[in-house]
Amino acid sequence: MIGLGAGGHAKVVLETLAAVGGYEVVGLLDPRRELWQTEVLGVPVLGDDDLIGSHYDSGVRHAFIGLGSGADTRPRARLFGLARSAGLEPVDAVHPAAVVSPSATSGPGLTVFAGAVVNADARLGMDVIVNTGALVEHDCRLGDHVHVATGARLASGVEVEDGVHVGAGATVIQGLRLGAGAVVGAGAVVVRDVDPGVVVAGVPARVLRTVDA
Repeated sequence: MIGLGAGGHAKVVLETLAAVGGYEVVGLLDPRRELWQTEVLGVPVLGDDDLIGSHYDSGVRHAFIGLGSGADTRPRARLFGLARSAGLEPVDAVHPAAVVSPSATSGPGLTVFAGAVVNADARLGMDVIVNTGALVEHDCRLGDHVHVATGARLASGVEVEDGVHVGAGATVIQGLRLGAGAVVGAGAVVVRDVDPGVVVAGVPARVLRTVDA
């Protein structure tokens, strides 16, 4: 398996995969030259993303995305697409100290870190991150490339469209919809639907601006 991205997020994924067991990570790819020929938790950074094809040719068939999303999920989504277009299957990284309901479902590339909870009948799309200590309550619906950041809380029945970032410690009350590409600021309390492509923050959350194109 190869990892795409060599930052701090990669460290947590590597430790999660080690806790799960059964994976061999041959290296990490990252465009930052200063990281080449270094190591992340003992895993070598081999070079740029353009090496992905050569690793496929050498027999690598799986990948994980080692890039977090910050408030912008698009760079991570790009890497996810790059891995799949190269023929690599994104693996799930679900920490043993997370709780994922057996009735919850997800697309490929799910990442759930320690202390997170995904409750009954939640539906998660591709390449979703439920970060450390975050909560996705029952009957939530999350699209592709969504990041529920550290300690964030989605109450029951929240619908989160593609590419949304829910910031650290934010709370979204039950039954709301977060439109595609929206960003919920850290610590916000969302009490009404959020339109696509806007940034909201505060208690209660209010619109600050549109997401940068």
